Amino acid sequence: MALTAVIRVPSRALLRPWARLRDAALGWIEPAGGGGVEVSAQRFASQKVLVEPDPAAGVAVMKFKNPPVNSLSLELLTELVISLEKLENDKTVRGVVLTSDCPGIFSAGLDLTEMCGRNPAHYAEYWKAVQEMWLRLYLSNLVLVAAINGASPAGGCLIALTCDYRVMADNPKYCIGLNETLLGIVAPFWFKDNLVNTIGHRASERALQLGLLFPPTEALQVGMVDKVVPKDQVQSTALSVLAQWMAIPDHARQLTKNMMRKPTADRLLKQRDADIQNFVSFISRDSIQKSLQMYLEKLKQKKG
Repeated sequence: MALTAVIRVPSRALLRPWARLRDAALGWIEPAGGGGVEVSAQRFASQKVLVEPDPAAGVAVMKFKNPPVNSLSLELLTELVISLEKLENDKTVRGVVLTSDCPGIFSAGLDLTEMCGRNPAHYAEYWKAVQEMWLRLYLSNLVLVAAINGASPAGGCLIALTCDYRVMADNPKYCIGLNETLLGIVAPFWFKDNLVNTIGHRASERALQLGLLFPPTEALQVGMVDKVVPKDQVQSTALSVLAQWMAIPDHARQLTKNMMRKPTADRLLKQRDADIQNFVSFISRDSIQKSLQMYLEKLKQKKG
């Protein structure tokens, strides 16, 4: 979003939004149905993220569970970062599979309710959480493999692009891509950079301008995913891929990953505050708010 207008946002809005959820995410949680779930060495969970470690194999499976479509709410973004941090601090874990606990959907992307009818401080807090999620995943020293077991538009695609390898279920209904232009918005420069690094400049330009969503076979052809397999083999294939990557000495692989990715991440880090201000300015426009409200109303009517 190439915008220049600046809106002043209280500094407290730029504080790490997940700080207030840390205890809930890493200790006991209270599900909607009541009762507590204790974090254990084998499995820990928050309201929106389920993590199943396998210490013997040195891996963990992280599942998004924000039904019905795993929209990237502030809460989910917060818990995802906390869960990743916990795994990075666990010396027994070297690789993670990112997947969905919601049937037929990996993630539908950014949560429009976080961007509609709120105040500038909330928009700033939300966008910083989106930035932080991307930075933490993109620069993680762990091997990350996306097990894309459902549709993955927009922000869902972004999560997949941060991973070292992407396995997708072979179902033509499960499409992946950065389709922001279809909603009348523009993918930020760091979304674009991540895509260009994955599929090249020309393919990215076409995909971004047209808001293309690729079915699995086309996503494989363009290089957006690395392997397409039957749905019931997605997670097992992702775990097999993890084993291949973990056969490489960690220090050599991690230094190489950092060498390849740091320049891209640094672009955002140097412009992070400006990117937040641009987002707040853009999303606060009356025309954008009206468009989002109309889209949300259509979604409600479909559900009805």
